[in-house]
Amino acid sequence: MNKNLIVLLFLCMGIGQIKSQDTESIMLGTKHTLHSNILNEDRGYWISLPDSYNDDRSSHKRYPVLIILDGNIHFKSIVGVVNYLSSDAYRSWKIPEMIVVGVTNVDRRRDYTPDKVITVRENNSGGGERFLSFLEDELIPELDSHYRTAPYRILFGHSLSALLTTYAYMKEKSLFSAFIAVDPSFGTWDVETMDKKLEAVTDRSFKRYFYLATANWGKRNIRNRDRHVRLFEGLNSKCEGPFLAKMEYFENENHASVAPIAFYNGISNIFEGYGISYREVKSKEQLIQHFQSISRRLSWDFRPPEQLVNRIGYSLLRSRNGHDKSTALSYFILNTENFPNSFNAFDSLGEAYEALGDKKKAIDNYEKSLELNPKNEHALMKLSELKS
Repeated sequence: MNKNLIVLLFLCMGIGQIKSQDTESIMLGTKHTLHSNILNEDRGYWISLPDSYNDDRSSHKRYPVLIILDGNIHFKSIVGVVNYLSSDAYRSWKIPEMIVVGVTNVDRRRDYTPDKVITVRENNSGGGERFLSFLEDELIPELDSHYRTAPYRILFGHSLSALLTTYAYMKEKSLFSAFIAVDPSFGTWDVETMDKKLEAVTDRSFKRYFYLATANWGKRNIRNRDRHVRLFEGLNSKCEGPFLAKMEYFENENHASVAPIAFYNGISNIFEGYGISYREVKSKEQLIQHFQSISRRLSWDFRPPEQLVNRIGYSLLRSRNGHDKSTALSYFILNTENFPNSFNAFDSLGEAYEALGDKKKAIDNYEKSLELNPKNEHALMKLSELKS
């Protein structure tokens, strides 16, 4: 784990307590409450929006959603990692920006166990299916109605909530597209139970990405790892095509310490290749094919990010080579095709045509940019210059 990430995690864990007499508090997210008819109780959840969410240039964007179970424990650290890997401020861009939702706990044994556990004393285990119904039938529609969400969703769980995350992955139907299960507690899944779960898995599960992390439990390590390996190998053997999954063992991390590091690795594995540098792009066709490959792997349409294509376009536009300048135009056009509601894409295309001496098309695209955002001062200024 690199030093920058470690420093970032410590900062994020204390970010909620940062105060000053001279400045305002740093906001990590907001708290919300939703009454669940399914669970017959109020449920709390925390939301962190991407840096670009309220930027006018991103008003057309819709964002993937990451739902964190045990949100009151993991929300701060994971929000910091997501922000670091996706925000323009750090220029990492390894993953897309996303809306992060942390669901706080009420009763972990009840909500995170898919099966009823028979014990000497009466217990309330086995409510996992109802809790998943709350997530899919109440929380996700609530998020979709209030935020610019995209229907690509990731579920994260650690320990007992990773048991539920694994169970959700193995279900035939799910609203989630990828799953990160960190050191799941499989104590209630004996060999017979696990085999029944594996037998019930259908091909629909294998169209989703599954990341499984297992930690070092010291003297209890063999039993813990064996359960994780058994499940992973069972899934792999049942999958007829490429198995969209990865399992990692963290020798130097225990059950408590593994979560933030495993999340970093898990989210990076899901979006492997997404953070391609503009220097690695040799042609528009290569760029399109690269993201088509990612989209096929993740079963969702991830197009080349607008900021990446813009950066390639402007670097070519500034070249002294006439061929590079004309090639730049194709990248700006690509952005308007992929993001037809982006006023910034048409503004940039207007600049490209202006630089190439095509005054009419420059005006056309600046006007299109103004249609999408009448407050675009740059387009107003350019139109005034070109028309006069």
